[in-house]
Amino acid sequence: MSADYQFNYLKAYMTETVKPSRHTELIALATAFNYKWIKAQASVLGTFVQDKLTKESHKDAQAADNLYRFTPAVFISYQPLLKEQLYLRAFYKHVFRMPTFNDLYYTDIGNIALKPEKAVQYDGGIEYAKSLHLTYNALKDLDLHIKADGYFNQIHDKIVAVPKGNSQYRWMMMNLGYVEIRGLDLNVGLDFHFAYDVNLSLAGTYTYQKAQDFTDKTDTLTYGGQISYIPWHSCSATCNLSWRGWALNYAFIYVGERYHNSANIPMNYEQPWYTHDLSFSRVWPFSGWKMSTAVEINNMLNQQYNVILNYPMPGINGKLILKFII
Repeated sequence: MSADYQFNYLKAYMTETVKPSRHTELIALATAFNYKWIKAQASVLGTFVQDKLTKESHKDAQAADNLYRFTPAVFISYQPLLKEQLYLRAFYKHVFRMPTFNDLYYTDIGNIALKPEKAVQYDGGIEYAKSLHLTYNALKDLDLHIKADGYFNQIHDKIVAVPKGNSQYRWMMMNLGYVEIRGLDLNVGLDFHFAYDVNLSLAGTYTYQKAQDFTDKTDTLTYGGQISYIPWHSCSATCNLSWRGWALNYAFIYVGERYHNSANIPMNYEQPWYTHDLSFSRVWPFSGWKMSTAVEINNMLNQQYNVILNYPMPGINGKLILKFII
């Protein structure tokens, strides 16, 4: 069992602003069970939150209601073959997320009526790892890692940011009454260890996510629609080549089509986007400390894209990085 106390305070200098403080008490009870091929964990977390406003706050402002929640969780891992790193995993978890100070109180954006987000998560997955010691002259070792998870989330009062009125420069926070998320995560990694201290790491991820808004059955445009800015498909790939302090890194990120509103109609459609990034670095060892230098080139193909509507991201750009490690 463990207990924590946390105090937060926000001081802002804008006119008609709110200066809140927050007291948070956390009490957790957890246990674990291990027996040969089975590992299990269970816990319950109690969260107690009290918000207060200082005398300096705007006279019409009010604090959010006091809240408390108990959130249980259960995790199970099963290893069917003790000599192999093969694991079947599952968990059931409740999650409680309080709105931040900005969500609640920030001038013109915050929403004092915002409710905390509550989620129930179900997950089932498989994980496998294998290390091979090879006798080839060049390739010495090969490490393989594969992980796949399927999940289903039920979220009440999901917190989202939406444009306020017709302006894309003024946003507000709001709750979506009920959201269901079904998804699949895949992760694959390969590590090659060659002679002469040459190492090559390859990794790839893929996510499928169907996040539907089931808040209002009477709204035929939004009911069952994919929620704002959540793509159905996204993936990434990375490659790292290293040798005695030198490293060359490549990364590819792809985000599929989305909508900027739960009404999945053509006027709310957002194009897919992707980027290619490259970096080259070197670690220079000295007596008792190290220096790292790096050159980065991001968005190499100068892809024009928006993560959020009307907020264009940088085209091709670069960085020079110098770090001292003591």
